[in-house]
Amino acid sequence: MAERNDSMSDKAEDRRDSPRIPMRLKVRREGSSGDFEQHEGDLSLGGCAWTGAGWEQGARVEVRFSLPILPDEVEAKGEVLHVAQGANGPSARVRFVDLPVESELAIARHLDDVQRGAGRP
Repeated sequence: MAERNDSMSDKAEDRRDSPRIPMRLKVRREGSSGDFEQHEGDLSLGGCAWTGAGWEQGARVEVRFSLPILPDEVEAKGEVLHVAQGANGPSARVRFVDLPVESELAIARHLDDVQRGAGRP
């Protein structure tokens, strides 16, 4: 049992250590029929963040974003973990929930591609 807990904490640690890359995100409250709001933010393996008012800790959201390796937008659900006041206004940090494996793999590949590209001369 301890071995399983270690692997789960390792996975959580890997996500916290995941690089964050700039990303334009479309966001709305989960279940809303309203339009998605566009925000500048960042993407990581386990979630995303953006700057913008109107979000509170615990809010459930729907997020959409495009990855160059996929023909369609990724659609993800998440939970706002933290809201902070920064130099550019309030920002929300979100953890993805129930993200399909295909989407998680596409995000991981995109993050790897961006990191490799950043290391090239």
